[in-house]
Amino acid sequence: MFRSLGLSTTAEAVYRAMLAEPTWGVVELAGALGVSARQVHDALDELIELALVRESGDRLRPTNPEVGLAALLARAKAGIARQQYEIEATQAAIEALAEAHGESRRRDRLVRLDTLEAVRDRLEHLAALARSECLSFIPGGARKFDAIAVSRPFHQLALERGITVKAVCQDSFRNDPETSAYARWFSEMGGEARTVPLIHFQLTIVDSRLALLPIDPADPRKGAIEIHSPSVTTAVCALFDQVWSSATPFGSAAPIDDNGLEPPERELLRLLGDGHTDESAARRLGLSVRTIQRMMSDLTDRLGAASRFQAGANAVRQRWL
Repeated sequence: MFRSLGLSTTAEAVYRAMLAEPTWGVVELAGALGVSARQVHDALDELIELALVRESGDRLRPTNPEVGLAALLARAKAGIARQQYEIEATQAAIEALAEAHGESRRRDRLVRLDTLEAVRDRLEHLAALARSECLSFIPGGARKFDAIAVSRPFHQLALERGITVKAVCQDSFRNDPETSAYARWFSEMGGEARTVPLIHFQLTIVDSRLALLPIDPADPRKGAIEIHSPSVTTAVCALFDQVWSSATPFGSAAPIDDNGLEPPERELLRLLGDGHTDESAARRLGLSVRTIQRMMSDLTDRLGAASRFQAGANAVRQRWL
């Protein structure tokens, strides 16, 4: 009955017998209980350790059960309370670990936005939630008006809230009246705009914690993927910083290198060297085919070449590339 108090069956029987017959010694106890004298001695050692038996003169006497057993019960209750606390602490640790695991999975989740309208709505929502900065790549070419239509409400709301907003556009924006007007409006609102010869895809980053990338870089109308993975957002933030550092502030003249090449001219030579046609290069640089052909003709003359192939070879030999 008292095993939960740490009392063995034999020790309990000896204790009960001693309470009933306080004058009995080891021999009488062993005989009455049908156990050996050694078992009685072991039981008495156990009872002494539990303070249920004490020395009184030359004899051992049982402690009053209201005192001795009550003390053991209090000790057992304290042990149970301690165990309960440890169980609850373990449960809390399990829940915290599960929550951290769930949060990690949520951080890595992908959200698919299947239409341009869904992307626009999500961008407006993110502009309202942004805490520090919003970063964007705005590609040019035939897609530039779609890109602006999606970006403008996002930029406006973020700028009105005092959020730092940076956008990198293509150099071709400088030659287009509508996109140039957008860039001027953007700068007047407090945004920072820079340009580079070529942007490969549309990108939006909010607070370095999430990124929106197009499902199909060649056609942003197909929607975007919202990414919360820290590894991905860290990578695209690094990419943005690298492009931003080499970009030209809007309103400033594009830098000319030691060979007298402007950034679009250098990029055109690279594209043609990679096998792009005039039409393909025009789409990538956001320029008309006529403009590309005029630029290529000028470059061919400056390189002293009679053909495009020779122009490419001369550009490599003269270290223009």
